[in-house]
Amino acid sequence: MIKYFFSKKRILITGASSGIGAAISKLLVNADAEVIMVAHNEEKLSTMAGTLGISKYYSIDLSEVSTIAGHIDKIVKENGPLDGFVHSAGIGTVRPIKMCTYDYMRKIMDINFFSFVEIVRCLTKKKNFNNGLSIVGISSVASLEGNQSKTGYCASKAAMDGAIRCLAKELSSKGIRVNSVMPGITKTSIYDQLIDTSSDSDDLKSILQRQYLGICEPDNIASVVGFLLSEEAKYITGSSIAVDSGRLSS
Repeated sequence: MIKYFFSKKRILITGASSGIGAAISKLLVNADAEVIMVAHNEEKLSTMAGTLGISKYYSIDLSEVSTIAGHIDKIVKENGPLDGFVHSAGIGTVRPIKMCTYDYMRKIMDINFFSFVEIVRCLTKKKNFNNGLSIVGISSVASLEGNQSKTGYCASKAAMDGAIRCLAKELSSKGIRVNSVMPGITKTSIYDQLIDTSSDSDDLKSILQRQYLGICEPDNIASVVGFLLSEEAKYITGSSIAVDSGRLSS
């Protein structure tokens, strides 16, 4: 794993209790960052925080977007202004269009997209961030692909990637960078569920074949996020970087 040094920089991670979010938290702890973890499941969050030696964590339901401003105020008040933010929280359910009701679509957008924009809105207020704030959204190659029965998920990730280009330009005057990382299929619990339920699916077999360098590991995604958060990426903003084992090129 690539080693970065953040010398006590304060970084907020959502979706931090498992998968890619937990891998990012681990990388940042090892890089001497002050990590603040956020996730919905308090038990899993507490366990992961204990494993990583992190004392600052908050159980927050990001689907309750109207409450996020209060949570961010509390986090900043208790910890100080932030140097980085990574939005790794997200849900990736599968549902055909005939079942994509407004309530279903709204729930996906609330967690995958609206909560991201709301946290960015709150964090980028005066006194809530330090100079050089770097923001990274965990998107997906699904933002650029059409996948059967994944209208909600693909749309939410496309929304994130569209938003970061606007946010990057608008927030540049404050010295803030905004980027996203687009993983392909990665070895998380979602991948395990896919294999358990859809291993014989022609669509899944096709996707796995297209990822001709193999299935990504969470640590591989975390390394790219670490780069984007670091000073080494100070001229990168408004970009969506694919970490997809070649999937988009095949």
